[in-house]
Amino acid sequence: MEKRRIGIVGYGHLGQYLAKQIQAREDVELVFVWNRTTQTLEGQVEPDAILKRLDDFADFGADLIVEVAHPDITRQFGASFLASADYMIGSPTAMSSASLEKELRAAATQHGLYVPSGAFWGGEDIKKMADRGSLQALKVMMKKHPSCFKLEGALAKLNESCTDKEVILYQGDVRGLCPLAPNNVNTMAAAAIAAHNLGFDKVEGCLVSDPNLRDWHIVEVEAWGPGDMASGRAFHVQTVRRNPAAIGAVTGTATYASFLSSLLGAGGKGPGVHLC
Repeated sequence: MEKRRIGIVGYGHLGQYLAKQIQAREDVELVFVWNRTTQTLEGQVEPDAILKRLDDFADFGADLIVEVAHPDITRQFGASFLASADYMIGSPTAMSSASLEKELRAAATQHGLYVPSGAFWGGEDIKKMADRGSLQALKVMMKKHPSCFKLEGALAKLNESCTDKEVILYQGDVRGLCPLAPNNVNTMAAAAIAAHNLGFDKVEGCLVSDPNLRDWHIVEVEAWGPGDMASGRAFHVQTVRRNPAAIGAVTGTATYASFLSSLLGAGGKGPGVHLC
């Protein structure tokens, strides 16, 4: 059986972890790594696997291209990646743009667009309900220490004021939140993609900054399915995920292994959009 050929776009903490893990395995092959500064890659990956110009990605013949850099990568190259390989989008907040989501879904006709579930526990079950049209509502709440957020605009200022007790930074539709916290709410973006009958406009996101939360990232998911929500007699499930994380860490420690598992499972489902 031929090794699956992997290309990585981005070489931050997660990109470094993935590259190291891939190089140590027998079932996959690292064919390229791109980073904004190539000096970071020297001595870490084979010289012929250093992609100097991202425009030249197709020359390396990857079966799967994995983005772990920034939502802008998908905006610029997502459709092009899908024209030549399966594509795993590590920053699914990019798809909060309705026009980009439409473009990517249209481009995923020969290859698959894979969305890692990450901290979104129960994603496949929620997608199944969305497929049947029985998912009525979905809410995702994320709680982290203030130092673990990378925020934009008013949310950044509000987070700075969080010094002694928890503060709700945002509560509303996920589409409005993604541009304000593109590095922190990929879990919520994955939820909106899985819950496709609701989408980014109807999946609710709640972002909480808690200075007393020093050792964990917490993600709570609530889903409502068949039944009468108004009377409280509807299917309802709630999960709480506590991910160990150091102060200042955007990504919890368990997320790295989860992302690798998603990478290894990305493939074989054909065209379209898939959770992995």
